Amino acid sequence: MAGEALRALLEHVRYEVLPAAATEEKVLAHVPRDVVITVTASPVRGLEPTLELTGRLAAHGYRVVPHVPARLLRDDVHLKEVVARLREAGVDDVFVPAGDADPPAGAYDGALPVLVRLGELGAPFARVGITGYPESHPLIHDDLTVQSMWDKRAHATYIVSNLCFDARVLGEWIARVRRRGVTLPLYVGVAGPVQRAKLLAMATKIGVGESTRFLTRHPSWFLRFAAPTGHAPERLLERAEQALTAPSSGVAGLHLFTFNQIAETERWRRAWLERLGG
Repeated sequence: MAGEALRALLEHVRYEVLPAAATEEKVLAHVPRDVVITVTASPVRGLEPTLELTGRLAAHGYRVVPHVPARLLRDDVHLKEVVARLREAGVDDVFVPAGDADPPAGAYDGALPVLVRLGELGAPFARVGITGYPESHPLIHDDLTVQSMWDKRAHATYIVSNLCFDARVLGEWIARVRRRGVTLPLYVGVAGPVQRAKLLAMATKIGVGESTRFLTRHPSWFLRFAAPTGHAPERLLERAEQALTAPSSGVAGLHLFTFNQIAETERWRRAWLERLGG
């Protein structure tokens, strides 16, 4: 039964991609239409590349979830423009993190005010995702991140966890969130089968300033990828299987951080589904 539950999680995946020049081509070549694609937003490049790629992928028949970081929104007019553009593209699901832009582009410095405003605008999206942090946020205390999920629960429909490489930490965090009374479905963030050289090349391409910010805030991620044994997502899934598949966990699927290694991620997923009998 546990194997069946793990297979179900692998069948309900979201692929997080970066809005780079070749992303659309890679998605079309390697990702089936039943896989949800989420498109990140860069504090350096702004929302425009995210909105453009979201529209193109949605036109190809994908269910696309754009990231709409609060700190990239200039004002209420900008928020309304973004909503109108996404609705016109047929988007009915958005992910609303606070974002890393420092300073913020406008008045929104956190996700909650944007979530509240979306409600005031008539809840234009059927699904709205918020962030969870199994491993400590570089700038926010753990108690505050869990409290934040509690505060935002009435305005969201699901949670996406940030990267975690420790099965014990992940299991304890899921249990803690549920004890707090947060019952939203959870998509667990897992790094795909990333090769260190390609990851570092990607970090270089997204810009010196953004790469520096990324490294400063997530140094443990690169240490994991740089380890002699590398990173194998299946090891984490095997160790965390009980926590991920327990009915009380409320885990709806996996959110795979592809770092734009899209073909490699889909090959890995298909191989694992075969191994699990799917």
